[in-house]
Amino acid sequence: MAEAHAEIWVPVQRIAADTIRLERTLDAPIDTVWRYLTEADLRRDWFMGGTDATAGGEFDLKVDHDNLSDDKNVPYPESYAEFKGTVWSERVIRFEPPRLLETTFQGGKNGTVTYELSAQGEKTRLVLTHSGIVSGTGAQDFGSGWNSHLTVLEERLAGRGVKDFWALHAKSRDAVAKALEE
Repeated sequence: MAEAHAEIWVPVQRIAADTIRLERTLDAPIDTVWRYLTEADLRRDWFMGGTDATAGGEFDLKVDHDNLSDDKNVPYPESYAEFKGTVWSERVIRFEPPRLLETTFQGGKNGTVTYELSAQGEKTRLVLTHSGIVSGTGAQDFGSGWNSHLTVLEERLAGRGVKDFWALHAKSRDAVAKALEE
């Protein structure tokens, strides 16, 4: 797999005090992107594993970012290491394959995440909206996390890899902070 070539770009907006929105055009058909959102074995390669998300069901998100870096033994930054192995039990709120998925986040403690998909020929437009953020780290932290994870998804779907997720995440934090200040 070729290494990621994408520069950090930040298509993130704060659309309300507790809500952020990110958009991406992904190099894969809509049905493939849907599978990467709902099937745990695919989701763990760009976000978090756990169990599959199904209509009206509950599912687990397991924090294990070791799967996100192509280089082996990329250490977690100290500030994130305590979360490794954490499992959040989530609830599917809306499940309309392959166009709309809405779930709770962090067991519902930090709002909901809505994934809206639309076909763009052989590609897919993804709009991710995270609302109800109450964490003290707020939009900047969640924005940099989502931006990093969506970059990994974008790269995986394009047949490329990410050498070091945590280096990508550090660059994303700075870029998101700047974008949200504007």
